[in-house]
Amino acid sequence: MKTHEEIELSREVEAIQIPSGNLISLPAGTRVMITQALGGTYTVATQSGLARISKDNADALGIDLDADKEKKSAAQKALESGDVETAVWEQLKMVYDPEIPVNIVDLGLVYDCSVGEDEGETTVQVKMTLTAPGCGMGPTIAADAQSKILNLDGVQHAHVDLVWDPPWNQDMISEEGKMKLGMI
Repeated sequence: MKTHEEIELSREVEAIQIPSGNLISLPAGTRVMITQALGGTYTVATQSGLARISKDNADALGIDLDADKEKKSAAQKALESGDVETAVWEQLKMVYDPEIPVNIVDLGLVYDCSVGEDEGETTVQVKMTLTAPGCGMGPTIAADAQSKILNLDGVQHAHVDLVWDPPWNQDMISEEGKMKLGMI
């Protein structure tokens, strides 16, 4: 897959408009340019602005998802050793703001993550914030985080709450995140 190269969608796809978070439809034949491909989602530039396409529609971009299926993720390795909390954190590192090429953990957006058992079922509770309170992508990013957590074997429930206290600031970005953003 090549970023910053124009691609024609092979079929109609649902996408999320950035930054409003509105659901839109991109017709077959729409010319797009992938600007970011991280965490299983694709940020594309269209004539109407930016949009986010899920991995479920990767084929419309000409992307073969089966190519990387053999690789074992860090989350899978953590689960195999019985460390559910580490597996959850690894999954959260696969969630990206569609406009920023750094995951939500390294951006400092995840404030708390707890794993609990209730009647034999595993529940994960996450508290996270956004870089800006008015970001229309907030519910989409939170839903992406919840979906990634629920993809873990043995996790039955996941709740991702958006919180605003304390307010996010750039000092919360990890050193790795700052390096990716050219801040160090």
